Amino acid sequence: MAGDRSAEILRRSSDIFPGGVNSPVRAFRGVGGNPVVAASGEGARIHDVDGREYVDYVLSWGPLVLGHAHPMVIDALDDAMRNGTSFGMPTELELELGELIRERMPHVEMLRFVSSGTEATMSAIRVARAFTARDTILKFDGCYHGHADSFLVRAGSGVATLGLPNSPGVPQSLAELTLTAPFNDIGATRDLAMRASGGLAAIIVEPIVGNSGFIAPVDGFLEGLRRIADETGALLVFDEVMTGFRIAPGGAKERFGVTADLTTLGKVIGGGLPAAAYGGRRDIMERIAPLGPVYQAGTLSGNPLAMAAGYATLTALTRDLHDRIEGRTRRLVEGLRNAARALEVPFTADHAGSMWGFFFHSGPVNDYETAKQSDVELFKRFFHAALERGVYLAPSAFEAGFVSAAHGDSEIDFTIDALEDAMRFARA
Repeated sequence: MAGDRSAEILRRSSDIFPGGVNSPVRAFRGVGGNPVVAASGEGARIHDVDGREYVDYVLSWGPLVLGHAHPMVIDALDDAMRNGTSFGMPTELELELGELIRERMPHVEMLRFVSSGTEATMSAIRVARAFTARDTILKFDGCYHGHADSFLVRAGSGVATLGLPNSPGVPQSLAELTLTAPFNDIGATRDLAMRASGGLAAIIVEPIVGNSGFIAPVDGFLEGLRRIADETGALLVFDEVMTGFRIAPGGAKERFGVTADLTTLGKVIGGGLPAAAYGGRRDIMERIAPLGPVYQAGTLSGNPLAMAAGYATLTALTRDLHDRIEGRTRRLVEGLRNAARALEVPFTADHAGSMWGFFFHSGPVNDYETAKQSDVELFKRFFHAALERGVYLAPSAFEAGFVSAAHGDSEIDFTIDALEDAMRFARA
């Protein structure tokens, strides 16, 4: 449904960018048609270059927990820019954001800022390998931890959307150091961990999978991973780039009561600017240069603009506000369940905090293999029908959605009505 302006921009973009985009998840390969070209955003809504308006549930793939162009974030950025955009030197801003993160996640005793989730997970695995003096890691089918070589084995996100089991360009010798188990299958995980030649350096997991759709852990799964890590000497790494400050004010530790050795963060902590972090136990993080021999560096790590936006975002995201957003997310999910039930459409949906998702599947969906059995063709029709009715969802059947503080009751009511109508149209 691209208009004239969108079509022209996409035509020119396809000549200079692979697929016309700078990240494959922005393409509409999973749903067909052409991407929406954004022009501006305010609160819960975005406008495209052809003047159409959408209620947005992608929110830059998660960071915008306050909504688009929140005044506190804009003011913080304005103040920071006037003092200089980057120094390559320590600043008080990075200290303030670091202390705020540790206040809400006390188990992250030390941390290091980087500029992307991929940098955070890649660095966490490097220090885990150095700390344990082991090479092999274990991840889970459908979990996406960025595009570092070690993670592009049976990954989620755009890899799942495009149907790529693994990525060319990853050396076989490195891929062999990555074991994969089904999410929520503690028995298979234990078998793999116990049989790992030379032992495991790390078990890395999304506490709630968001990169092959929203998939919550079954009771005892995360606790089981903690026990396996302890028994094998592996480090447990929670990839909270997506779930951090989304599923609970204190992340997975608060929601599930399980403590990881290392945690990776991103998205929300940058407030819409490039920022991420990895951190955890002090004895592990002290292995990182300049204290230890594990080298990792970044010119823009902890840059003032990202630190200012992140600090403003987390400061505004009080526990009371988090609870209000979660309440609206719950109402959205319940409304969609009721609509699907009334229309007799196979459907399962869930949420945690302000993160949510659904499948056109009767459920339950507890792993990636079951997620792939959902009705993707129905999702494609539904996605475009939703777009025509003014609701912007992720252009993939295998991505979670998000709600922001700017999504009020009127936006939730509008969305439920629009998506019920889109569901009615798509099933016909």
